[in-house]
Amino acid sequence: MHDSTEIRQQRESTVREHMEAENAHDFDRCIAAFAHPRYEIVATGEVWDGQSGVNALLQENKKGFPDFQFHPESFHHAPGAVIVEGHFTGTHLGNWRGLPSTGRKVDFRLIIVFLFEGDQMICERTYFDIGTPLTQLGVARDPNSRAGKIATVFNHPVVIGKAVIRSMLRR
Repeated sequence: MHDSTEIRQQRESTVREHMEAENAHDFDRCIAAFAHPRYEIVATGEVWDGQSGVNALLQENKKGFPDFQFHPESFHHAPGAVIVEGHFTGTHLGNWRGLPSTGRKVDFRLIIVFLFEGDQMICERTYFDIGTPLTQLGVARDPNSRAGKIATVFNHPVVIGKAVIRSMLRR
């Protein structure tokens, strides 16, 4: 087998093992898939580094969404990464990031970039729109809805006021 094909298969196997362990909430096995455990959550700017950091993130997710699952849909390969598209589901039954349980379900799309050095997984970097799960939990509004527009005006009167004045001056 050609080296690049072999390393792609090895990397994808590592990623699949990691995701299966995370979905089973077997966090020790999940973390063991890394040469160095690290999660980067781009939507929030958070970095969870090392075994204890990554474990803290996973435990917090489980506390907030005890039934959470990641559903992979497609895998893509890049020179230093495996990129997985899918969606995250869960029911908000516990405190999560200071937000008490809403009992609501979330289901949102995300892309995860699993970074590698050779055949060693060194980072999981997630990309998603934070507004979608917050809207599904009932703590944010769709900015294009009537309620969202009203909330924006009341929550950001100076910014909205300046925008209105600028648009009036351009006429």
